[in-house]
Amino acid sequence: MKITVDEILSRCQLFAQVDPVRRNRLAQVAVIRKFAKGTHVFHEGDPCPGVYVVGSGSVRVFKTGPGGKEHVLHMIGVGQTFAEVAAIGGFPCPASAEATAATTTVLIPYHAFRTAISDDHQLCLEMMAGLSYWVKHLIGLMEDIVLRDATGRVARFLLDSQAERDGTIRLPGLKRHIASHLNLTSETFSRTLSRLIEAGLVVEHANGRVELCDRPRLQAASEGFFPLL
Repeated sequence: MKITVDEILSRCQLFAQVDPVRRNRLAQVAVIRKFAKGTHVFHEGDPCPGVYVVGSGSVRVFKTGPGGKEHVLHMIGVGQTFAEVAAIGGFPCPASAEATAATTTVLIPYHAFRTAISDDHQLCLEMMAGLSYWVKHLIGLMEDIVLRDATGRVARFLLDSQAERDGTIRLPGLKRHIASHLNLTSETFSRTLSRLIEAGLVVEHANGRVELCDRPRLQAASEGFFPLL
C-alpha cells in the first residue's frame, strides 16, 4: 500500500503536536524523495535542501574528519527527521547523510519551510514539543557515551530500536556504522553483541535482524548489571 505525504508527516515526532490544518499546509508543499541503499542524500557543507522525514528505510548522518575517518552522529529511522536544525537555523548542512537501506522520505523544501515558520508563529510553538524530544534524545546519547560501558550502550541501543511486525528489530545499517554511532570500535561492538547472544538475551538472525529474547535482563544490562547473576 502506497504511503502518502500526509501519513508520513502525521507519524513524525517533530510534527506530532502540530495542528492537522497546519500540518496539511506543509504536506501541500512537500514532495516524496526516494533513495537507494548507499545513496548520499546530501554532503556536509551543501546548502540545506529542507527538512527530511523518513517514511521507510533508514539514514545515517555522519561527519568526516580531515583524515577521512567518519563518525556517525545519528541513525535516523521511520518517523524521524534530519536536516531540520539547518533548515530552522538557516545554515548549510553541518554533516552528510546517506541512506543505509532503500529509503522513502518526505522533503519539505527549504524556502517553503522557512516561509511557513516565518508566517505562522503558532506552528513554531507547536513544533517546539517535537524539538524537545530531539534534545532529550541527544542528552540520552551523551549519557550513553559518557556513563555507560560498551555492554550498556549496545543493550540500550537495541532496546530503543523500533521493532518489526514479527517482534525482531532490523539493525539500521552496517555494524561498523552502529559502532561509530555508539563511539565503539567495530571489534568491540561485535564482541559485545556476541556476549549478549551467549547470555541468552538476544538472538541474531539473517538479514541484519536481532530478536530480543529477555527484555528485563537486557534492561538490567543497559543499566550496568552485566554479567547478570
